[in-house]
Amino acid sequence: MTRSAFSLRGLVAGSTLLLLVSPVLQAAEQLPAAPTLDARAWILIDYASGKVLAESNADQQLDPASLTKIMTSYVTGQALKAGKIKLTDMVTIGKDAWATGNPALRGSSLMFLKPGDQVSVEDLNKGVIIQSGNDASIAIADHVAGSQDAFISLMNTYAQKLGLTNTTFKTVHGLDAPGQFSTARDMALLTKAMIHDVPEEYAVHKEKEYTFNKIRQPNRNRLLWSTTINADGVKTGTTAGAGYNLVASATQGDMRLISVVLGTKTDRIRFNESEKLLSWGFRFYETVTPIKPNAPFVNQRVWFGNVSEAKLGAGEAGSVTIPRGQLKNLKASYNLNQPQLTAPLAKGQVVGTIDFQLNNKTIEQRPLIVMEAVEEGGFFSRMWDYVLMKFHEWFGSWFS
Repeated sequence: MTRSAFSLRGLVAGSTLLLLVSPVLQAAEQLPAAPTLDARAWILIDYASGKVLAESNADQQLDPASLTKIMTSYVTGQALKAGKIKLTDMVTIGKDAWATGNPALRGSSLMFLKPGDQVSVEDLNKGVIIQSGNDASIAIADHVAGSQDAFISLMNTYAQKLGLTNTTFKTVHGLDAPGQFSTARDMALLTKAMIHDVPEEYAVHKEKEYTFNKIRQPNRNRLLWSTTINADGVKTGTTAGAGYNLVASATQGDMRLISVVLGTKTDRIRFNESEKLLSWGFRFYETVTPIKPNAPFVNQRVWFGNVSEAKLGAGEAGSVTIPRGQLKNLKASYNLNQPQLTAPLAKGQVVGTIDFQLNNKTIEQRPLIVMEAVEEGGFFSRMWDYVLMKFHEWFGSWFS
């Protein structure tokens, strides 16, 4: 049942959290084509709306290299958030995190930990994120889960929960391993989840350096020093099998974009191509949030309830991405799944669809959800509503 369209002109642009439903159609406005990158695969998404602005080979399974540590960081952030570990915990370094005794680690990125060292979780976490320390990844995995294998199991469990359908982790650090793979799209989704789910953990990714054992360690993500874009993460990755990878995120005003560039031939190319992709996105698109997370989109008559109207909205999915300057042409309408709403209604229950139209063409759809639960009314209230609903069905809205 289609309801009236609403003009969204003049509403304030902003950013919300995670998208619940994927975009369905491309924007009606013609835009300059996305740049072609010198990379095996890439993707650019809007964090708030989930809109894919550009992609190439985004679902090709490739070696993630140290991008694996984004999941290592995510699992660590979840453990910290749940109180299972603390930043002040002192970790006794085991032999498996000792590069001299672990041939697989020799010549790779290291904090140069030694067996028996006492190192805080905070330092190890920064070692994983800023220095990309493979030994730090092993040490923190042992502390969080008891062993690398148990931690890898957690990594893959989270991957399944987050819908990373083309990702399998075999290591905690990302060094080449048979059967380990991910995609540009999955890495973008993982980064979006980190920013949303564990923001305190994500904040570490913007730190440009840290010092451990009196050795200053710079962040390997050189985009943090860019004067062109305001980058605050995320992670580099390099192995012989993967080439040069980079996941980056940057903000401009209320807009945040996430880029993933995989398999470039040199270190310089991955940064140049990522900066080019992000700059293109910021130049030609904007994020608007016409339906705020805590504001109803519409109040709809509900029958047999303890209240007469249900507040319906978009939940956390009220942001859309549109070509810059097109807000004045953005409108929204909604459809109910059933002709009438009847109690009980649960909070978060999907009862219809919101359509966003640009120049009279649908560009996005969102679920229309119940914002506040509606319980059944009392017996006499339900009987009276039954009478009114019948009159409503026979004679229209005069009796509603």
